[in-house]
Amino acid sequence: MAALSVPLRTAAALSSSGAGSRAAADPSKVSCVRSKGSAHFGCSFPSIAASSSSARNIEPLRAIATQAPPAVPQYSSGEKTKVGINGFGRIGRLVLRIATSRDDIEVVAVNDPFIDAKYMAYMFKYDSTHGPFKGSINVVDDSTLEINGKKITITSKRDPAEIPWGNFGADYVVESSGVFTTIDKASVHLKGGAKKVVISAPSADAPMFVVGVNEMSYDPKMNVVSNASCTTNCLAPLAKVVHEEFGILEGLMTTVHATTATQKTVDGPSMKDWRGGRGAGQNIIPSSTGAAKVA
Repeated sequence: MAALSVPLRTAAALSSSGAGSRAAADPSKVSCVRSKGSAHFGCSFPSIAASSSSARNIEPLRAIATQAPPAVPQYSSGEKTKVGINGFGRIGRLVLRIATSRDDIEVVAVNDPFIDAKYMAYMFKYDSTHGPFKGSINVVDDSTLEINGKKITITSKRDPAEIPWGNFGADYVVESSGVFTTIDKASVHLKGGAKKVVISAPSADAPMFVVGVNEMSYDPKMNVVSNASCTTNCLAPLAKVVHEEFGILEGLMTTVHATTATQKTVDGPSMKDWRGGRGAGQNIIPSSTGAAKVA
């Protein structure tokens, strides 16, 4: 478990599409002390903003805990997006699981230099968090897995430039190894025949997109993009809604993160981060995040 507290800053001006009284953000209009009147999430806002919001009569979506999730849209065109996965860790396996539940996406190849086909099958079938895979998975040979009757090519290249994505028919590559997180490093996949690369981690220079926040700004000329971090995907949608409605001048964001693969199960040495070496299940360990800067 890791706890992070970082400052969050966004533009001071509100969207000009709102009413004239909301054309500019005013620090005096936002109070973090609960008071009488219109209060939202522990903060009080001027009545004009509250009345403007309530006047829209937006009905909240209601969900029942036992209600089944919405069905995955079915497409009749028969065209599938062919995807390759580099790195069969936590994200790589979950991407493959989700892909098997859709009829418009097909994973055609998986590359991981440290996991062979038999171990891939075992790791994919059993998941301590999401439970066992409900479909079928078989090891055809050392270079082929069969999942729900569809064959997937398995490779173990250390250098991504050696992965022949084009030969496998993969147009898009999910870079989930955690190693190639810059445009320069991730672009190597393009040499193997891939057309686009999506980095599953935050990137120092690749454009980052969060669905529901800024995906509409994607330019088809971008060949390498990042899906940002898990923390950014949690913060950005909330910050977007609050900022567009009221305006955010400055704030403090705290995230409580799940245990990660790099943490220790029991206390152990961690020379660069002493507290990071404490047992993950027994301690609240402070850490850093770039989520506030990105959002």
